[in-house]
Amino acid sequence: MEISPKYIFLLLLAFLTENLLAQKYFTWTDELKTAYAQTTSLRFKAAEKSLQQVADSDPDNLLRLHVENYLDFFKVYINEEKSEFELLEKNKDRRLSEIEKYGDKNSPYYLYLQADIRLQWALARLKFEEYATAFFETNKAYKLLSENVKKFPDFLPNKKDLGILHAMVGTIPDNYKWAIDWFSSLEGTIDEGKGELEEVIEFAKNHDFIYEEEIYVYYAYLMLHLDNDSEAAWRIINTANLSPKKNPMACFLKANVAMRTDRGDEAISILENRPLGAEFHPFPYLDYMLGIAKLQRLDEDASVYLLRFIEHYHGRNFIKDAYQKLAWSHLILGKKDAYHSYMELCKTRGNTVVGSDQSAMSEATKGEIPSIELLKARLLFDGGRFDKAYALLKDKQSSDFFSQKNRLEYNYRLGRILQKLGRPEEALGYYQKTIEMGSKEPWYFACRSALEQGIIYEEMGQKAMAKKAYSNCLDISPEDHKTGLHQQAKAGLRRIKN
Repeated sequence: MEISPKYIFLLLLAFLTENLLAQKYFTWTDELKTAYAQTTSLRFKAAEKSLQQVADSDPDNLLRLHVENYLDFFKVYINEEKSEFELLEKNKDRRLSEIEKYGDKNSPYYLYLQADIRLQWALARLKFEEYATAFFETNKAYKLLSENVKKFPDFLPNKKDLGILHAMVGTIPDNYKWAIDWFSSLEGTIDEGKGELEEVIEFAKNHDFIYEEEIYVYYAYLMLHLDNDSEAAWRIINTANLSPKKNPMACFLKANVAMRTDRGDEAISILENRPLGAEFHPFPYLDYMLGIAKLQRLDEDASVYLLRFIEHYHGRNFIKDAYQKLAWSHLILGKKDAYHSYMELCKTRGNTVVGSDQSAMSEATKGEIPSIELLKARLLFDGGRFDKAYALLKDKQSSDFFSQKNRLEYNYRLGRILQKLGRPEEALGYYQKTIEMGSKEPWYFACRSALEQGIIYEEMGQKAMAKKAYSNCLDISPEDHKTGLHQQAKAGLRRIKN
């Protein structure tokens, strides 16, 4: 059968058109760098305008989709509004399809962007309890990154994402590894993840690296949460080129690490000097953080910021916790009626997804009023004011408290304070009393005491004792904070093994 010249011409035209369409590229232009900086500093209106300009002037540059996804991710993560999540989530498949169909397969960004987009949406899904979908998206991203490493071993953004994934997988104990092996290809260790992030940091020191701030933040959080090295975390977050007075997200990150490393006054200073104005996307969580930080200093105006958070925040999490903290702020001032009013609101508003909301709900439903002395000691301790917390409890005995819960908390709280004051041997004794008295009780004191024993023994180099303590922590199942405490114990066991 003879093929007409017209048909051959159409086939050739289709072939050429397909190849021309596939020649879209990935290039970090000055305009896209500006849009990325605007996005990560929460100047969303400016970022949207910049991205539209890039779409008009440089439509074949697929890195625009990368920055657009960052913008969607930050909106969803900050706002926590289900309707917005469902609306913006539709952009994910469109972006992935465009990259797969038209992207240059010879670029290291071809697979990397697909993986990074999936990871961001997996993280966003956790806010809405879509755990299964988040897991499978993470697994798909891991496969894409692993393939990209084989093709482009010197492409450092790969290791930015893989470092965190490898470290997180490294916290899963051996008796749960079968689930990961069965359902995914994920593997790694904390040390592997640390090594990858350190390699990227060294590269960023001497090269223009668009993700430089991100990598320092990831590494700081890894050191804080998985490696139990708070001082290293604070040092690293200060090494990052963050500008908390100009960038609300930088303010959040630095203040968060400050609060988690016993630097309450520094956290308050950072949060009080945060940038404000219409150019920035609203970030009510910063008021919540400032309210908590001020409460931990026993400031009377803590409630101002907690109320401001509740008034302006329309998301899902930390609402119950904010009402509990409002109740506490009035209780320590002797206003018991206000305490009860806010605890009643705690029962009916917000959700119980995150641990702090679950704990707040538990207190509200049980109706147990905290001991004011123990509450003040707890708040001062949480803000890093250990001498003041110790002064409140040093002349007391557990028998001074009437309820079993308060006696347990006294021993636990004194152990925590002494540990921070550099008196670990005394702390171990109070922790042991707490475990012996409270391992079968519903409260978290015994479980946390076992975890802290493990940390002390690990720092002393007594690995066998540390392993025993971490394992003991996993055997205790409190009603509150179980998941977080057990995750830290698993990370401790993994550190010892490695």
